[in-house]
Amino acid sequence: MARQLEPILTTVDTPTPRPPMGAATRTRSFASARSILALMLREMSTRYGRTPGGYIWAILEPVGALAVMSVVFAIMLRSPPLGNSFVLFYASGYLAYTMVANITGQVQSAISFSKPLLMYPAVSWIDAILAKFLLNFLTNTAVMIVVFFGVLQFTPATATLSFGPIILAVVLAAFLGLGLGSLNCVLVGLFPAWGQVWGIITRPLFLAAGVIFIYENMPASVQGILWYTPWIHITGLFRTGVYPTYTPDYISIPLVLIWTLVPMALGLLLLRRYYQDILNR
Repeated sequence: MARQLEPILTTVDTPTPRPPMGAATRTRSFASARSILALMLREMSTRYGRTPGGYIWAILEPVGALAVMSVVFAIMLRSPPLGNSFVLFYASGYLAYTMVANITGQVQSAISFSKPLLMYPAVSWIDAILAKFLLNFLTNTAVMIVVFFGVLQFTPATATLSFGPIILAVVLAAFLGLGLGSLNCVLVGLFPAWGQVWGIITRPLFLAAGVIFIYENMPASVQGILWYTPWIHITGLFRTGVYPTYTPDYISIPLVLIWTLVPMALGLLLLRRYYQDILNR
């Protein structure tokens, strides 16, 4: 009898082997990467696949805006604040500003855009945030490259580009958009009216970001206010890579990082706490 029970006891007492910790982490990372890629492909087909021309409109929009601004201000002014090309001057400010604005707007809608898919355990809210961020960062970077190439190739504008400051400004702009967008994602999810409020209070940022002027040409009282906003630092840094003789001394990268990291940390913490409430609304 004892010999008959021995195999049964051995089977019951033997613990089920678990996969190594590293293998489990790699599996989760691979699943998350697949979810992010699937969400990016879904957004590409939704935003651009259903529109005639698709991604062409992502390029035509900034080109049209730059053309209009250049014509209007060429009539009003004799020369741009920097260089001799209105198109190049406005491109160096407009593209840096829209990088922040576009990523902020898209990331703040990540939960609502992917809400049906977030009901599945395989897709998490962080996947939705990262998918929105990565797709819009890549899209805006590609548009920036195409527009700058077109400006330098097909207009009289000339520039000696320094890629270090330009890349740093683009990265700071992208992560500033991620930080503000993450916080707004919670606020819009809990208080839907916040989206309209944010749109109203950020409209003057087009002027405050230094798209159509440079910081040094503003009155001292205005400079004292603008210095505490991150957008003016990003456009100024971007322009140092376009105009070698432009050496502003007001740029503060630590200030931009504070504006980036504080909203990002707060947004991610609140999303972890309240994303289920947002999904159930």
